[in-house]
Amino acid sequence: MRIAGIRKMALLPAIAAVAALIAAAAIWAPAFAKAMARGGARPQARPDLPTFFKNTVGLTAAQISSIQSGKAVVKVMQSRTPEEIFLFGAVFIQAAPESFLKLSRDLNEARKAPEILAIESFHNPPQLSDLRGFGLDPGEIQDLKNCKPGDCEIQIPADSMVALQHSINWSAPNANEQVNQLVRNSVLGHLLAYQRGGDPILGTYNDKPVPTEVSKEFERLLSFSKELPEYLPEFYRYLLDYPKGKPANVEDRFYWAKVKFGLKPTLRVVQVVTFSGDASDGIAYAIAEKQLYSSHYFKAALDLKFCIRGEDPKRPGFYLMMAMGSSQEGLTGLTGWIVRRVAVSRSVTSLREQLGEVKAELEKK
Repeated sequence: MRIAGIRKMALLPAIAAVAALIAAAAIWAPAFAKAMARGGARPQARPDLPTFFKNTVGLTAAQISSIQSGKAVVKVMQSRTPEEIFLFGAVFIQAAPESFLKLSRDLNEARKAPEILAIESFHNPPQLSDLRGFGLDPGEIQDLKNCKPGDCEIQIPADSMVALQHSINWSAPNANEQVNQLVRNSVLGHLLAYQRGGDPILGTYNDKPVPTEVSKEFERLLSFSKELPEYLPEFYRYLLDYPKGKPANVEDRFYWAKVKFGLKPTLRVVQVVTFSGDASDGIAYAIAEKQLYSSHYFKAALDLKFCIRGEDPKRPGFYLMMAMGSSQEGLTGLTGWIVRRVAVSRSVTSLREQLGEVKAELEKK
């Protein structure tokens, strides 16, 4: 039986750290690609990992040696604002990179984690039946009933907020089901629209006095690494320009999850973009998990994972690298500073444990 950390690994973005509510790691900063290659549409066959670890991530010789010997190393990357959290983690695993891809897609394993209240994949194309079980709790529905633009407990655009409030017969005995049916219809409609029109469809959250334009938040997270376009230019452009210009070696999947975050469960809709390299490529896989919606906490979240083939033919395996970046509320001011320190500390510990557990799981097969 796989241990809990392995289950969490299947959907890191869905259990990322949320200030004091602390779950797993925050989500990864694309501080990854620097020094690994220079130009071209195809990645180089053998990225210069020691140079990348030293010059880009800022790891010491001892930390680099630890990664190469199979010990997980995690570093907090410098963020640009207090609301952003960026982590980098890496470990060498003596297994085929395909084994990690399979593990990362194992939703049945993810369902065993106590933090996961529900998780389901979307069909292609998405169907309303895919959202069975997706819904707000009674307390959240009451919050939604009382929402006003700029003052709401749920992240939602102002137009959707007003339209939903005026569409519900709040005195009816099935008012809660009315709300959740509208929510499911709205999520499906927005997801289908996103698949046609990309980031502009993500809209603007009006739950706080300062609105959050979701596409801009995502663009900021992705811009943390200016070198990514040099290393995987088509992959990078596709993340920004989706659904335009899809490369032949890229696959899209979508899932939703309801995750337990202490005081409030959180509904999330996530896009998974997977790049598959050729057998001769240094990067076997690049996986981006992009949050399209979150009912609480996360304004934006991006999780990038890279499987880099090992350079020693006598020691087969791959380097698993993760960069996690998120933009969250409640991390500013004195209280926010304290909350941030706790969240970052526990996130580092969690990510290090997860990397170690994944290594152990994959190497025992």
